Amino acid sequence: MSEIQSEAPSGGSRRKGRSTAERSRLPVQRPLAQPRMPYKPTDVVSADELEMIHDASMQILEEIGMDFLDADARQLLADAGARIEPGSVRVRFDREMVLETIKTAPSSFTFHSRNPANNLIIGGDYMSFGSVASAPNAFDMDNGRRTGNHADYKNLIRLAQMLNSVHFLAGYPVEPIDLHASIRHLDATFDALTLSDKPLHAYSLGRQRNRDCLEMVRIARQIDDETLDREPSIFTVINTSSPLRLDIPMLQGIMEFSSRNQIVVLTPFTLAGAMAPVTLAGALALQNAEALAGIAFTQIV
Repeated sequence: MSEIQSEAPSGGSRRKGRSTAERSRLPVQRPLAQPRMPYKPTDVVSADELEMIHDASMQILEEIGMDFLDADARQLLADAGARIEPGSVRVRFDREMVLETIKTAPSSFTFHSRNPANNLIIGGDYMSFGSVASAPNAFDMDNGRRTGNHADYKNLIRLAQMLNSVHFLAGYPVEPIDLHASIRHLDATFDALTLSDKPLHAYSLGRQRNRDCLEMVRIARQIDDETLDREPSIFTVINTSSPLRLDIPMLQGIMEFSSRNQIVVLTPFTLAGAMAPVTLAGALALQNAEALAGIAFTQIV
């Protein structure tokens, strides 16, 4: 997405490092724009094989079910028609319930930013590239490797803001360890909102922290609650605890974000041979089942 212009070395002499002028020269970037995928998706399995994997996923949800560890989440699912035995955290889904519920998810939507020029279209053939997230250490040529800290965190936010190839902030580019964990989300979100005007992410680390981040985004965009509820303005990533479990912080994240019409990215954490079947077909069936259960719950909220 960027090019660095440099002169070819003259003669056969070996270059012993870049000059100060070369190191300070900024890359030539393409204009900021959201790219679109020009190719069709690759068909890695046949239509019949795809249907078999889908049917296996439905069978998992109908017969085995999935653990939802939050009581409020289980109540919402029970009210929507899911089957839960008294005293159990295991939720079983009827096939029709899952299919009808996920139909309500939009095929595309606008991801709103503090700067409307940086709004993104999510869906269709539109692509978006985000910054790296959750790195424990920082490294540069001048200072070497070091534990993540607040100063490096802010500098990496500035870098993501400057790069036209980065469309959104996918999380903490490096973990600011020197900020206490109890308030880290406040400082980190404040920095992301003031040092960048691109769309951003919040970690689901509990109900109150979710609410704090939602309120900070509302204030930064200078909008009221009703507008925030209409316009997706922040996203969170929800990881299932494979096999077949969603824990309390993740479920609280779904409920807090979905109740405000904000973006939930559902990512089953399935590793074949560890917490999923060793075969590719079996791992895909489990992964798809967990994703469908999480998406259905997101839409129920």
